[in-house]
Amino acid sequence: MRVLLFGASGNIGSTITHELITRGHHVTGVTRTGNTTTTTGNYTARAGDVRDARTVAALAEGHDLVVSAIGPRHGGNDDDRDIIVGATAALISGLRLTDITRLVVLGGAGSLLTAPGVRVIDSPHFPEMWKANASAQNEALEMYRQVSDLDWTFVSPPKLIEPGERTGAYRKGGDELLTDANGDSKISIPDFAIGFADEVERGSAIRARISLAY
Repeated sequence: MRVLLFGASGNIGSTITHELITRGHHVTGVTRTGNTTTTTGNYTARAGDVRDARTVAALAEGHDLVVSAIGPRHGGNDDDRDIIVGATAALISGLRLTDITRLVVLGGAGSLLTAPGVRVIDSPHFPEMWKANASAQNEALEMYRQVSDLDWTFVSPPKLIEPGERTGAYRKGGDELLTDANGDSKISIPDFAIGFADEVERGSAIRARISLAY
């Protein structure tokens, strides 16, 4: 497949890019500057603002589906809502200007349920530094849930996602937070990328949110 991927320079986005390339897909990686570290394989680097619908439409031409792994720069001056919600609005509007309907999005964990009606972000222990990001991701998910003319999938990580081993192991869930036998909710970035790429290829969760964890 020919995949247009926004956010190709991030830790998670670059790993998803590499996973897709190793599976034989051609990835066009889009960043704000057009500069990425991926230089080998079936890869093309492009510059573009994912918050602009016409840019999304123009870049999507000739691709089979679109992936978004965008996120604000940590430690920078980015406004979380401007980046996340702005990108969501532009991706929806931009794809409606094309013949492409498939969209797979890297979402957040804050809206996952820990009990009926109780989200991760509702915990008094939820880190303050992540609240703006989680709130924006929650808003983005609700925007997607109003969309019935695109085949979107919103992929949430667990509470903890960090560099680590590529084991090939992961579990797939829905709106509930996945935890392991010790009560931990985590996954390595490489294993998350495997699950994400599997969903890109299979398209088994259309107009739905899924979650991936050990």
